[in-house]
Amino acid sequence: MILEPMERDASHDQGRVDAVVAQGPRGAFAVAGLAVLIVLAIWVAFYVLVYLARGGD
Repeated sequence: MILEPMERDASHDQGRVDAVVAQGPRGAFAVAGLAVLIVLAIWVAFYVLVYLARGGD
């Protein structure tokens, strides 16, 4: 049996969407920033533990 959604006020839903969009893409920036930090940490660890440990010039 398929249940159809009840009719709701579309303007209320649109107001909620507008409120979310007005806050901006904070989550996307947070994930991108975390990814950059992880990559930089891996690079520094590689540099210190591998390159400098071998006496790299």
